[in-house]
Amino acid sequence: MIHFLIVGLGNPGDKYKNTRHNIGFMVLDALASSFGITFKDSKKYADTTHTWEGDKIHLLKPLEFMNLSGKATQTLANLYKIPATQILVVQDEVDLPFGKIKNKIGGGTAGHNGLKDIVAKLGTQDFHRLRFGVGKPEKGGMEVADFVLQNFNSEERNQLDSLIKESISKIEDWMKTNRNLIKKETNV
Repeated sequence: MIHFLIVGLGNPGDKYKNTRHNIGFMVLDALASSFGITFKDSKKYADTTHTWEGDKIHLLKPLEFMNLSGKATQTLANLYKIPATQILVVQDEVDLPFGKIKNKIGGGTAGHNGLKDIVAKLGTQDFHRLRFGVGKPEKGGMEVADFVLQNFNSEERNQLDSLIKESISKIEDWMKTNRNLIKKETNV
């Protein structure tokens, strides 16, 4: 049995619930709902586990602020002995236009504080990322940090459901691809 850890990045509390920075939480909530499961909350994180096609899928929402996402990620990765290559982090990405969703393996953090903390705690950049494009503020406009802490505008909200479904499809494809690679490498 293979264990995967899928981490959704966001900030706790109603104040941040519908902000661009919380798209990771939104995607994980929808993924859990599609599996018919709910999150268990602790003081530091919300998590749940689901058996998917014979493998264990651990879903994690760190409940400390974004820049402290690494500790909860490290805790669950260590608990279930999940290597970085079997971790997927769902994040907001200002370097992609709104609605563009891309997978990436490893690489830099592009200034994303949640990713920086995960890299620091795991000691590696070699985890997978699902980068959900939220766009950037217009030149000369607000700071990026203020932009990502704003709610999605009405036009973006109208597209969110279909984009979240696309994200879930990309997550499922990631799990299938990586399961096949792991089984091939280990001759399971």
